[in-house]
Amino acid sequence: MSFGRGSVSCRRHSSGGLPQTLRGVSSEVEHSAFNRLVVGSIPTRPTIYFATSFDRVRSLHAPPLLGSKYISNETGDGTKISRYHAPFCAWGASLKSRWKIHKFGGSSLADADCFRRVAGLLLDYPDSRMGVVVSAMRGMTDALLHLAILAERDDDAFNDELHAIGERYSAAARALLKGDRLVEVLDSWSQDATDIKDVLKAIALVKSAPQRSRDVVAGYGEIWSARLLAGRLGQESSERGGTWIDAREILTVSQTELGPTVQWQASQAKFDRQVPQAFSGIAVITGFIAADEEGLQTTLGRNGSDYSAAIFAALSDAAELSIWSDVDGVMSADPNRVPEARVIEQLTYNEAMELAYFGARVIHPQTLGPVIENDIPVVIRNSFNPSHSGSRIEAAPATADNIKGITAISGMALVNLEGSGMIGVPGTADRLFAALKNAGVSVTLISQASSEHSICIAVPQDVAQRAKQVVSEAFADELASGQIQRVDLTESQSIVAVVGDGMAGTPGIAARFFGTLGRAGINIRAIAQGSSERNISAVVDSDESTRALRAAHSGFYLSSKTISIGLIGAGNVGATLILQLEKQARRLAEIFNLDLRVRGIARSKSMLLGDRRIDLAHWQHEYEQSSVDLDLEAFERHVNPDHLPHAVIIDCTAEESVAARYADWLQRGIHVITPNKKAGSGPIADYEVVQANGKHGSSHFFYETTVGAALPIISTLQDLIDTGDEIHSVQGIFSGTLAYLFNVYDGKTPFSAIVREARDSGYTEPDPRDDLSGMDVARKLTILAREIGHKTELGDFPVQNLVPESLRRCSIDEFLGQLAEHDDEMKVMYEEAEATGKKLRYVGRLNAAGEAAVGLESVDADHPFSNINLTDNIVQFETDRYSSNPLVVQGPGAGPEVTAGGVFSDLLRLAKYLNEGD
Repeated sequence: MSFGRGSVSCRRHSSGGLPQTLRGVSSEVEHSAFNRLVVGSIPTRPTIYFATSFDRVRSLHAPPLLGSKYISNETGDGTKISRYHAPFCAWGASLKSRWKIHKFGGSSLADADCFRRVAGLLLDYPDSRMGVVVSAMRGMTDALLHLAILAERDDDAFNDELHAIGERYSAAARALLKGDRLVEVLDSWSQDATDIKDVLKAIALVKSAPQRSRDVVAGYGEIWSARLLAGRLGQESSERGGTWIDAREILTVSQTELGPTVQWQASQAKFDRQVPQAFSGIAVITGFIAADEEGLQTTLGRNGSDYSAAIFAALSDAAELSIWSDVDGVMSADPNRVPEARVIEQLTYNEAMELAYFGARVIHPQTLGPVIENDIPVVIRNSFNPSHSGSRIEAAPATADNIKGITAISGMALVNLEGSGMIGVPGTADRLFAALKNAGVSVTLISQASSEHSICIAVPQDVAQRAKQVVSEAFADELASGQIQRVDLTESQSIVAVVGDGMAGTPGIAARFFGTLGRAGINIRAIAQGSSERNISAVVDSDESTRALRAAHSGFYLSSKTISIGLIGAGNVGATLILQLEKQARRLAEIFNLDLRVRGIARSKSMLLGDRRIDLAHWQHEYEQSSVDLDLEAFERHVNPDHLPHAVIIDCTAEESVAARYADWLQRGIHVITPNKKAGSGPIADYEVVQANGKHGSSHFFYETTVGAALPIISTLQDLIDTGDEIHSVQGIFSGTLAYLFNVYDGKTPFSAIVREARDSGYTEPDPRDDLSGMDVARKLTILAREIGHKTELGDFPVQNLVPESLRRCSIDEFLGQLAEHDDEMKVMYEEAEATGKKLRYVGRLNAAGEAAVGLESVDADHPFSNINLTDNIVQFETDRYSSNPLVVQGPGAGPEVTAGGVFSDLLRLAKYLNEGD
């Protein structure tokens, strides 16, 4: 072992039965908030003075040596001070004298550049005493263990692989060191290589590699890293660097059923002997390796370097432990499955342990034991991004969010024991778990109904069949007699858990969790919540676990409310909607934490699919460059991936073939928003399937814009019905196009010219005959009739077609060119209405009996239908409540802006529902 200069050591002693280690005045001293600290200099029984004011001084006498963690003395005025923690390791030392322990993993020490980065990072810290626990270079431990495997096979290729390891290490050393330091490191490696070969030859001779031999070989990776980093530090700063500690000379462990257990008293004594009290600088310490009670080398197991760091933090009574890796901190979810996962800035020890157990691999639960016992904060940092503050883990962080993270364990199975004979029978659970224990089956989750009718447990998938067999055998008699009905096994399950100390005592957390999963269409197989209330777990099918993680993460405001959007139909309305989404995206994200992510745009023959999202500001250029042939099945799969919890398809076409897919989309959990009237007015049987799938499944069907563009016509009708009002009639001008035509038409400008102008302005469908035929109004009236409860079909009521018979089957251009030949017919109807003081309006009418009619009418000049703006729709509801004075909804009903705005409103309504479950 090599060791350099030092200062006062943090030593752990007991005196007179008092607790160990005086530390942390900044944490707790009851009764007073001290604003000044004076340290006495009497060497035997020092006195610390805490001044709360200039004329009042309290004194506290510490026992000999380092004092006690807990002190209770009375001051001169009788005030009792207790729970005292000093902020220094030895009397007379300053706050800066406490150790700071850093740990660097293999990814942070992968090559020479990484070592150089780590050395620079450490030298930038001003701390006077630093311990740096290191892992082996990335992949080194596996490479060393493979040597033992080759030797066990008597394969002399281990010589070549050991040489390759040496070449890698030598290259790193030559890039980092020079002169005597380089020679010393390489000479030491050569001696180690000779020792390793001796071990490998012994393994090859007996064709067996006992665990102790594997430990010896595997442990060299940390030794080499420690020498290399210490050499680099010494070369860069001879006053601070150059020291390294072989942990085998300090850490003493014994092997138990629970793994390696630290012999604290022996380890502390060795630490106190090995580390000079006057040490000052940076000491590099080998992670992973230790010695057993016989002094023979062993390891702390995988993730052992983190555990080593925590142990040395405890032995040195460190002020803080920093664990450096290649991530910015503890994440709120697995970023590989939840791209929007973020770093958790602060969390408690308990939260960290829960997250670690459920798959957050940044820190191992075992690591936290020593730091919890000694109340040492842990900071998770990224050596590749040291400017990031990382995650701070301590007893009581400043923030107390309800939920800190969402995590999951995959590869699970459920075993369910069910039977009426279990009710009220003591010992059933005891027999169940005893049988599993004897079979060596670990139970991860337990869920039992209060009726005692069933007990459900989650076990690892690889022991699921054995668990079922063991349980079946343990209750064979009850199964035979019928007291227990069945032992079921459900494989391919995952446990999704929400974790947070702030959940305790906070109503509604479980409701939000389960509601969020339900709205994402995820079925929950079993649930469990610990009595501490810091963990709520749900078991779901493994193929839905990613969606569940994403939904829960979004539902608890840990990420934006992300909705994957597929837009079909990028014509006038669709293109306008894209423009509106692009303009509002930033505001919605900043204010409402809402991420409306357009991932697919489709036209009649082609489609554009965005990997993460489509750049809406440049979507047309992107479409021209990257669109592919239309495949609606592939489009659906892309818009509705497993990793995104919510998907919606917006249909801005008028295509019946697209509307025919709504029922299937809704059944598969894809929400549908549309101004397309074909589904709402198609065959009643198809309509009922769409409505049923939208109302009773996990998906939702929004179609407000099918009748009145952005006007709340359908929602108004639904509100009237739902609140018990009786509908007498619904009548109105339902076509913004026809409203425009007859508002503008004055008998002077030819009707055909007005039609062409309206088409050029985007007020009509691409084929104006779709508006003039009256079928658009008929479809809207059909939709409203069905909302009232009638099984109305198109064709059940008269519809006046304003397109001359001779022009109904020709091309659009021919229609527009020949429509002028029929201008006189329209002029005659206009003049007849004007002669009686009335106005022409195209009106749809529906009564309570379901009788309907659509056609051109002459209405009085003072009628509400006569006094509308250019493209207004106007709908009049006569009900029990609104009889003498009908309820009127009026506003623009045509144009891409208002229709797109209505679709956008439906999209925001969907987002609100997914967030709140309204």
